[in-house]
Amino acid sequence: MDNYYPRLKDLREDRDLSQQYIAEFLDMKQPQYSRYERGIRDIPTDILIKLAKFYNTSTDYILGLTTETTPYKK
Repeated sequence: MDNYYPRLKDLREDRDLSQQYIAEFLDMKQPQYSRYERGIRDIPTDILIKLAKFYNTSTDYILGLTTETTPYKK
């Protein structure tokens, strides 16, 4: 699988958000979130889902399984 961690950073930076802002949204400390962006820690499923909803994209996009940023229809 491709390295998907840079997508998290790209999504955040495209919206001019800080790691601290996202960490607070996820109810965690900034260093913990930073480890996800740097690929030091794998992203738990519940966090991945929250991020996909927050960025209005699919988990597949974040994971690098598609280049389509539009979320799937329910």
